[in-house]
Amino acid sequence: MATEEIILTQEGRKELEKELAWRLDEHKAEIDEQLRVARGFGDLSENAEYDAAREAQAQNESRINELNHILATAKDADQIVTREGGLVAAVGTEVVLEDVRGKRSTFSIVGTTETDSLQFKISNESPLGAALIGHVAGDGVSFVTPSGVVREFTITDVRLPRA
Repeated sequence: MATEEIILTQEGRKELEKELAWRLDEHKAEIDEQLRVARGFGDLSENAEYDAAREAQAQNESRINELNHILATAKDADQIVTREGGLVAAVGTEVVLEDVRGKRSTFSIVGTTETDSLQFKISNESPLGAALIGHVAGDGVSFVTPSGVVREFTITDVRLPRA
């Protein structure tokens, strides 16, 4: 497990707690049933179903341990901060960006465990996320992509996520 600090939004913490409850209850019961059925097939030394169920059990236990560790050690996203110019971009905020061509994009800044590019949730540790932290609407930001390209944006709005 990583030793770096993990930051969670309130929504992210709830999702991890929900996954942990599912793994401890419903998923564990499914795996236990798979093991019970596989044992009924006889010789365990050559029983692929039993081996698969044991592997699923090990993976589930590993993820349970990981979730317990994250939930016990993760830091909650900081209180929302404002300064002259408005809300400050931080974990737990949405940031509207405009590129040099005038195209607008909205991103939610989240902790590393909540990242989801399909939902435009970017990690506070990603190049863009790190560049946005601490800025307000009207600020220009630039960052270097992993491929080495410099991208420049203007922050047009920083807001709390819609419920």
